[in-house]
Amino acid sequence: MASPVATLLLLGIICFSFAAAEVPVDCCLQASPKRLPAKNIVAYTIQEEGKGCDISATVLINKSGRKLCAVHPKGNPWVQNVINAVEKRKQANQ
Repeated sequence: MASPVATLLLLGIICFSFAAAEVPVDCCLQASPKRLPAKNIVAYTIQEEGKGCDISATVLINKSGRKLCAVHPKGNPWVQNVINAVEKRKQANQ
């Protein structure tokens, strides 16, 4: 019969492996089609459906650090224009 210490150790290892396997992802649940001015956006990330999130979207980050969910840039020129403006500002600051 296994000792209680060995049993607890094994249980701890199992719990740790389950916890390590679950990576929390901050996903947009819905994307707004509302157009936002590019001057207020400082960064962005593109969220793809099936890569940990349920929908494809663009996460726009404004000057105050707030994350806003917009539609995916594919097929949406205004989102692509915002992304281009952010990239242009980044290159100008380097």
